[in-house]
Amino acid sequence: MPGIDAVARLAGVSTATVSRALSGNGHVSPATRIRVHDAARALGYVVSSPASSLASGRTKNIGVVVPFLNRWFYSTVLEGTGAALLRNGYDLTLYGLAGGADERRSVFEHFLLRKRVDAVLALTIELTERELQSLLDLQKPIVGIGGPLAGVQTLSIDDVAVARLATAHLVSLGHCRIGMIGGDSGFELDFHLPTNRRAGYEDALRQAGIEPDPQLFRPADFTITGGYQAARRLLEHPDTRPTAIFAASDEMALGCMLAARDLGLDVPHDLSVVGIDGHEYAEFFGLTTVAQFPAQQGERAVEMLLDQLHPGRREPAPTNTPLPVELIARTSTAPPTRLA
Repeated sequence: MPGIDAVARLAGVSTATVSRALSGNGHVSPATRIRVHDAARALGYVVSSPASSLASGRTKNIGVVVPFLNRWFYSTVLEGTGAALLRNGYDLTLYGLAGGADERRSVFEHFLLRKRVDAVLALTIELTERELQSLLDLQKPIVGIGGPLAGVQTLSIDDVAVARLATAHLVSLGHCRIGMIGGDSGFELDFHLPTNRRAGYEDALRQAGIEPDPQLFRPADFTITGGYQAARRLLEHPDTRPTAIFAASDEMALGCMLAARDLGLDVPHDLSVVGIDGHEYAEFFGLTTVAQFPAQQGERAVEMLLDQLHPGRREPAPTNTPLPVELIARTSTAPPTRLA
C-alpha cells in the first residue's frame, strides 16, 4: 500500500501538507486540498486512524446523543448529520436515550467522558445542569438542536410561532371550531414542546376572537397510532366534532386523517387537518404542514461543529440560530362546509 510520501509526490506538496489536508487540521487552500484528496484516491491511500489520532489528538468521530432512534423526525435529522459527516471524513457514534434514566446517566457519566469523540451533538434533548456541565467539562465542541442550552451553540425553531402559523391557516379558511392533538407529558421534558405548541394554537385562536375550548384538546405521543387514537376521541361525537384539527406533528396528523376515514369522514370536506414537520409521506397524503426540514437541521449542526473544530473557516454562528420553516398548503385543508 502506498504511503504518505507517494501522495505528497503525486500532489506536488510536502508530507505535512498532505497530513493537514487529509486530517482537516490546519490551513490548506481549497485547491490544494482537492489535489491531495485526488492523489490519495488515485493511489488508494487511506489514513491510519490510530496514527492520525495520536498525531493530531483527534479521533475524527462525532458523538450524537438522541432520545429516539425509531421516530421519523430523529432518523431524518440523523440522515442529514451522517451525510454531512461522511462528506467531511468523520465517523458518527450514536448514544440513544430511549432506555430510561439509568441509560441516560451512563451516557453522560461514562461513555462521553471517555473522550473518544471530537465533538458532541445533542439532538432535541433539554440537558440537566449536571449533564450540561459534564459535556462542558470535556472541553469539546458542542452543538444542540431543539432549544437553548446555556453556553452552547444551538439551532431551534420557535414552537409557539409554528403552532400559531398552522392554526392561523385554519382560521384563515373560515374555521372557528378547531381541535388540537398535542404532545403528552412525556415530551414536556425536552424544551416544553407540548406546552409551547399548545400556547401557539391558543394564541392564534384568541387573535381571531375565538376562546380555546379545553374539550377540543387531546394528548398523544407524536406517533401515527397516538394521533389516530386521539382523533377518534375528538371525532366520535358528531354534535361536538371540530371542523378542523391542528396536530403538533405530521405523524399525529396522518393518524388523524386515518381516523377520519374510518369514521366515514372526508378530508377536507368534513374535516381539515394540518400538521408540523414536513414528513416524507405528507405530500403523498396531501397533508398541509409547516415543514421544518429536519435533514437540513442535521447538516447545519455538523457545519457548526466543524466551524468549532476548525476555527477560521467562517464567521462564528450566534449562540442560537433560528431554523427556517414553511407552511405548505395541500389538499387536507379547505374552508368548512358545515357550521361549527
